[in-house]
Amino acid sequence: MVPPDNHKFPSFPRTEKHPLPRVANWAVIGIFLFLLFTFFAQARDFLMPVTLAFLLFFVFVPFRRLMERLGIGAVVTATIVSLGLVVSVVVIGFMISGPVNRLIENSSQIGDRLEQRFTELRSNFRGLERAAEKIDELTGGGGAKPETKPAPGAPAPDATLTGTLTPIPQPGTPQTPDQKIQVEVNAAPQTSTLVSVLNLGPAFVGQIILTLFLLFFLLSSGDLLYLKIVQSFDSMREKRAAYLALREIEDSLGAYLGAITLINACLGIAVGLAMWAWGMPSPMLFGLAVFLLNYIPYLGPITGVIITMLVGLFVYEDLFTPFMVGLTYFGISAIEGQLITPYFVSRKLQLNTVVVFLTVALWAWLWSVIGMIVAVPILVVMRVLADHIPGLEKFGNFLAGEDPPALEDEDEEEAREIVDAGDGAGDADQAAQATAVLPTRG
Repeated sequence: MVPPDNHKFPSFPRTEKHPLPRVANWAVIGIFLFLLFTFFAQARDFLMPVTLAFLLFFVFVPFRRLMERLGIGAVVTATIVSLGLVVSVVVIGFMISGPVNRLIENSSQIGDRLEQRFTELRSNFRGLERAAEKIDELTGGGGAKPETKPAPGAPAPDATLTGTLTPIPQPGTPQTPDQKIQVEVNAAPQTSTLVSVLNLGPAFVGQIILTLFLLFFLLSSGDLLYLKIVQSFDSMREKRAAYLALREIEDSLGAYLGAITLINACLGIAVGLAMWAWGMPSPMLFGLAVFLLNYIPYLGPITGVIITMLVGLFVYEDLFTPFMVGLTYFGISAIEGQLITPYFVSRKLQLNTVVVFLTVALWAWLWSVIGMIVAVPILVVMRVLADHIPGLEKFGNFLAGEDPPALEDEDEEEAREIVDAGDGAGDADQAAQATAVLPTRG
């Protein structure tokens, strides 16, 4: 008889008298998922700071435990962590303020320079435009006059409606000539980007305050959260399994975020030095932007490359140098993503790249930028819970990367044998013949 695994939550035994309830049909599951995603989207202003606070709590719990061993209370530790995060945000804002102020002061020159560069780029592609116009003429689409568009940055003119009014003749009144009327419709003023940012400012600050206060209360309460979770289970084995799951979540999140933060800092320094070598303006701002953008998988580095090339088009006179600057950024990011991060992040924390991409896209749709940042930490938590809850081992194996930990049964070995045997098959029939000869286990 195989002894039960004390590191897992208890499973419910199947009996003939009391069989397990059947899984709901796919329609009910689809309705549940639709309502769940709708809830996440509608409650984003509340759930985003709460989720971020709990993730940070698991990250800083080891630090609180270390401070308690040194004789420092939980309240003091929570104060240190909260003030440290506030100071970090203030320092980052101070570092950004200088370059941003210079951009605002030179906004008129930057606008003129951008207009000049776009005019030059358009002249370089004038041959393609002529070819397109010629094709339109040959296909009969060149007869219509192109719509005249206002110049970039010019205010939209008020809409004007002009027509002729012919009054209805009345008996006994002399005929009057046609009267011309003019009706002006004032267009609604467009909201600028600055106004939109200022409108979002109070909500953003409120979410930051909610995150910091919730993190403070979680850390200052000591082991209260762990105690309440463990007390909700009955047997000693279940309590121990729940506590070990919590400890593994904090170890995994701490290891992942700690390694990623250190790697992002080194990457920011490397990119900042590269931008300084190329003569780009504000290389420190580039390094800081790389440090923050690299927390977003896939989309962060791509955004950095695009921004770098656009700034290069503004700075340099030719087109080759901006391309080389963007290529430098891309090369450094590729080395980090393909070599450094897989080496320093343990295999236990590596995840399925397809699942990571889809998860980042999903949370970006639900919670915008914050969703993209918390997507991978949430996957790490789900991976740990799947390893501790019976029946979810296959789900955890699906979330794992190329070399996931072996399952307790023989499913993984059989799956590898089937895939290896079918790789050499040309079509489905040959794959069926190749896998039919494999021995059946169990």
